[in-house]
Amino acid sequence: MLRFDLMAGCALAAALLVAPAAAQDLQNRPVAPPPASDPALATPADDDQVQFSAGSLDYDSNADMVTALDEVRMFRQGDRLRADKVVWNRKTGKVVATGNIAVTNPQGDVAYGDSIELTDSLKDGVVQNMLVVLEQGGRMAAERGTRRTDGSMQLDKAAYTPCAVQTSEGCPKTPSWQITAVRITYRPDRERVYFGGGQFHLFGLPALPLPAFSMPVGGGSESGLLAPDLQLDRVNGLELVTPYYFRLAPNKGLTLTPHVFSAVLPMMQARYEALGTNGAFQVTGYVTESRRSDDLNTVTPTDTERAFRGYIDGIARYQLTPNWSVSGSARIASDRTFLRRYDISRDDRLRTTASLERIDPNTYFALTGWYIQTLRVNDPQGNQPIALPEMDFRKRIDLAGGKLQLQANTLAITRTEGQDTQRAFVAGQWDLRRLTNWGQEVTFTAYARADAYNTHDSLLTTVASYRGIDGFQARAIGALAADIKWPFVGEFLGGTQRLTPRLQIVASPKVANLDVPNEDARAVDLEDSNLFALNRFAGYDRWEDSSRATYGAEWAVAVPGVTFDTVIGQSYRLSERPTILPSGTGLSDRFSDFVGRTTLRIRDFVSIIHRYRLDKDGLAVRRNEVDATIGSRSTYVLAGYLRLNRNIFPAIEDLQDREEVRLAGRVQFARFWSVFGSTVIDLTDRSEDPQSLSDGFDPIRHRLGVQYEDDCLRLGMTWRRDYQDTGDARSGNSFLLTLALTNLGR
Repeated sequence: MLRFDLMAGCALAAALLVAPAAAQDLQNRPVAPPPASDPALATPADDDQVQFSAGSLDYDSNADMVTALDEVRMFRQGDRLRADKVVWNRKTGKVVATGNIAVTNPQGDVAYGDSIELTDSLKDGVVQNMLVVLEQGGRMAAERGTRRTDGSMQLDKAAYTPCAVQTSEGCPKTPSWQITAVRITYRPDRERVYFGGGQFHLFGLPALPLPAFSMPVGGGSESGLLAPDLQLDRVNGLELVTPYYFRLAPNKGLTLTPHVFSAVLPMMQARYEALGTNGAFQVTGYVTESRRSDDLNTVTPTDTERAFRGYIDGIARYQLTPNWSVSGSARIASDRTFLRRYDISRDDRLRTTASLERIDPNTYFALTGWYIQTLRVNDPQGNQPIALPEMDFRKRIDLAGGKLQLQANTLAITRTEGQDTQRAFVAGQWDLRRLTNWGQEVTFTAYARADAYNTHDSLLTTVASYRGIDGFQARAIGALAADIKWPFVGEFLGGTQRLTPRLQIVASPKVANLDVPNEDARAVDLEDSNLFALNRFAGYDRWEDSSRATYGAEWAVAVPGVTFDTVIGQSYRLSERPTILPSGTGLSDRFSDFVGRTTLRIRDFVSIIHRYRLDKDGLAVRRNEVDATIGSRSTYVLAGYLRLNRNIFPAIEDLQDREEVRLAGRVQFARFWSVFGSTVIDLTDRSEDPQSLSDGFDPIRHRLGVQYEDDCLRLGMTWRRDYQDTGDARSGNSFLLTLALTNLGR
């Protein structure tokens, strides 16, 4: 009964198909192509003879004609033919095949037909009711097709599609899109299809006429138009994007992309990319001319004269030897609002870098430089660091049963209108790990470092604790630590559980922290990732010079389909020496705040990570961060929430309190249809950040869209709204129409 229902459903689907022409049948034919190898037709590739096999053979000596019947197979130099009947006129060399015909060329393309007239070379001929299934994907059908000696094919009154013509149940279906044409020419040597007098059909809608054009059918790249984009927003008006790709070489290409707007002058985008044996690089540039706002702090910014505006984004990496490599990236914009104005990027800082590296199993060396361009409204460019250069060398050595890592580092930072700093240090860290007879894991650590600093113009740094003292300064750092873990493992609910108490003792003498500038250790905060770190500061310029005990525990459960992991801990400062850590970081008092992380995963359907910090006195939540993913690949919800309630002095910008929520999701409501959306909302208010202008519920941006996507087509409409004005990058609505077709537009 099930079999009957399936066949009836397929028959109904076939009856509903609407083909541009009855003879342009793109459906599969009920015949298998001739096999690539057949013992009965084993012939060297350079043999010029035609090999064949058949169920029966009849020879007319008077007419000099050979008739082969019943599963006829013919083979010659990679061309293979299968038919029910083949008549070969040896006088004229004409071969006529009828009944369930399938012809395969050396490239693997298969041509089907009702009848075919060939020469005895099997390379050229005329096929009636032709269907060609390409090895690279896609198919063509025609009332009449011609195979030429060079392997090319010309199809008259034809149709082409790269889409599936059957459902997953094997029922026939109308392709999502197809092209019908008066003439289609297929060139296997170029892996390209040429159309003349074509029309484009989408979901069976009325045809759209097309000019003469060609498109690739293989996996390589060719010169030609890429898929266009259409967008509408408040500032620039209607935008049409029509990229064109130039194939300069098999490993090089140039893409020119004009952006045509209805409200402003056009913008040109160019991208050049090249791949070599040792590496690759890519550079993208944008250029236009428009009015821009220089005064970004006013509610109604004024426009300047029309100005040149642009952006460069490049990246490169080359492996010089198995150990040595060089890499770099460049991101430079003409002004602070260009990227947002033209919806290229929402980054608030651009970083340009260059690096030379050497890596082997026990040694690391890097010579690096970077430059920062700020796009923030109130951030002076003159205060941005330029590092020329940073050098870092590390060497790992086996010593006394443990591992010794030696490090040497230098850094020179300059600013055009700010503090300049030069730093150098040498350090060594020795770790010895042992397992006791009772199962404890014990790690002993010894650390020593010697620093030298030289700084100028420290008064140009606003935050006093970041400045240091002008001139040359030196300091010494040392620490001893012991870390003990004791895991207990047992059964739990049909799975396993592991409880691991942990204790760490660190002893470190007083360090002259405030005598040297703080360039890389400003955003300090107690969290689960640095709870047991030797130094809870993020960088090298500040060192946690206290003796302390850190204790905590981790509980992990693994049952079929579910994993659960939670960790919590706290530290206690053994000395009464004042700390440089500011209030609100969770580390300023002798007892630190409680910090932890909980992770829950249920198969591939649920993933929830919760990070938190609780005030040691009243258990107030100082950090509350949740990231959750629920759903499958096609239907899911992403949710993120962050609240930092640390009450840190407002002048320390790197540690300001924030609160925000992020939501995103996708719902597949049909096999190929889905809706999606996302939003970011700033929940910060004046009580959390006195400098914030938010009222406690300030949307940043959101988007909502609908999309159709199958094996050969992606069609979507997206609505996005931005709520923040920054100069000429204004808030408002924008709409994006996306249409991407397999093989078409590349």
